[in-house]
Amino acid sequence: MYMADDKNITVEILYIEPGSQNSLMLKMPQGSSIHEAIYCSGVLRRFPEIDLTVNKVGIFSKICSLDTLFCEGDRIEIYRPLVTDPKEARRRRAIES
Repeated sequence: MYMADDKNITVEILYIEPGSQNSLMLKMPQGSSIHEAIYCSGVLRRFPEIDLTVNKVGIFSKICSLDTLFCEGDRIEIYRPLVTDPKEARRRRAIES
């Protein structure tokens, strides 16, 4: 629970869509989880396609669970599901070349 004398830390929330990068800075109480930061950021209301039971999350490109605690200056990333398997895409490009 947040109390007035708790130390606040800054975190960045990042969600990338095709053609746009959505980033916002947020102050949260120290000891907050990734899930709490994502919820408080409003990103779930702004992008209703995000489903945290499907979309993976991470800090600086390292996959984490929603209950992971973050540190000052961390970048929390919300990943979209892959549309195409990267290996399959490379194989198709190699055939086309």
